[in-house]
Amino acid sequence: MTDRLYFRQWLSGRDYAVGDEVAKEMRNFAYAIGDRVTGEAVLVDPAHAPGELLDMLDADGMRLVGIIPTHYHADHIGGAFYGSHVAGIVEVLAGAVVPVHVQALEAPLIEQAVGVGIPPVVVHDSGDVVMVGEIAITLLHTPGHTPGSQCLVLEDRLLTGDTLFLQGCGFTGRPECDGHELYRSLHERLATLPDSLEVYAGHKYALERSATLGSVRATNEAFADIGADEWVRRFGP
Repeated sequence: MTDRLYFRQWLSGRDYAVGDEVAKEMRNFAYAIGDRVTGEAVLVDPAHAPGELLDMLDADGMRLVGIIPTHYHADHIGGAFYGSHVAGIVEVLAGAVVPVHVQALEAPLIEQAVGVGIPPVVVHDSGDVVMVGEIAITLLHTPGHTPGSQCLVLEDRLLTGDTLFLQGCGFTGRPECDGHELYRSLHERLATLPDSLEVYAGHKYALERSATLGSVRATNEAFADIGADEWVRRFGP
């Protein structure tokens, strides 16, 4: 890890959005990644109380230069959520128009969900790199939970959104989900990543806030060494 890396992890309902029962129940993590030298930062999945996240960036002397959603669901980017509204990227963009970096297959879903299209949405292919100052963030397409779900790799860290949790993996019960694709994302697309990476998921579904990819692989049943069809039977809806 370089001394330049600025990295923050915030838990909804505890570190921000305190008193918001939806945020507390969902247990979302939001993240900030930046370059301490240039003062530039991006927010990852800024939902529930994005104004508070921006205030915390400002208090750290950082300025927002982009947003990276891991996927389009309202608890990660805002929008309609079971009869209520979750604040998110629309509210962030109202204050400052910055690029929103997404996988190509997720762009139409984000536009449908919250009305944010190209631009400021910037579409990417798997393996594209977003530079924040001198900090490189590699965007990996990991479909399954949604068609355009993505994980982020930076230095010694892996942000997995709802593709992978420390315990378990993303839900595949919606029409746009694909259990076989999620199996391939876990067992093939992430297979080449080193065990030493520290995993930071999209929700706090474990006691720890992070763990090495090696330990997650060793203890998470989503990595069970079984065939794809059997895996989908076990982990599907």
